Amino acid sequence: MATRDSGVADAITRAAVDLFATRGYETTSVQQIVEAAGVTKGAMYHYFASKDDLLFGIYDELLTLQKNHLDEIVARGVASDADVDDTLLTVCIDVVQTSIDHRLEGTVFFRSAHLLSVDRRDEVTRRRRAYHDAFAALLERGQAEGRYRTDIPIALLVAHFFSDVHYLTQWYSPTGAESGDLVAAQLADLYLTSLRA
Repeated sequence: MATRDSGVADAITRAAVDLFATRGYETTSVQQIVEAAGVTKGAMYHYFASKDDLLFGIYDELLTLQKNHLDEIVARGVASDADVDDTLLTVCIDVVQTSIDHRLEGTVFFRSAHLLSVDRRDEVTRRRRAYHDAFAALLERGQAEGRYRTDIPIALLVAHFFSDVHYLTQWYSPTGAESGDLVAAQLADLYLTSLRA
């Protein structure tokens, strides 16, 4: 795949996200994508080797964004000796906000991840696990400090939070009464409250 620093690649990706979210991955053709992006098939294949490559690229951008944010928040917390509650709260708010900001990508992700090639599915699973492991490390730190409950396995505590995040595309509407920022703050607060020892 060619370097992704092109407005053409961005236009193709945006067209694919819109079409995959509304029409479905399997029923969207390469021709429909390039027509929506206003480019040629040759231009698309310059940046993406296949439709599978394009689908993975959508996931890759979202996974990279959220993991980079997580790493930066944790690093800032370590550097400033921040309270684990403050770090975890910031992480929770960020993952909800970025999921809301990229809800179409999330829609595509949860509808179509199973359609990726086996190698790409394995890569997505590995990347998501790396995020969850870093998240779990914050929970373990809170438990070690006596702040968070220990009567429920860490894996279940992680799944409890991310079940809300994963279903955002099903229930959140940007035209609803509450802003994305408010929803993120509310979900994060509810989660941290549920963790208290």
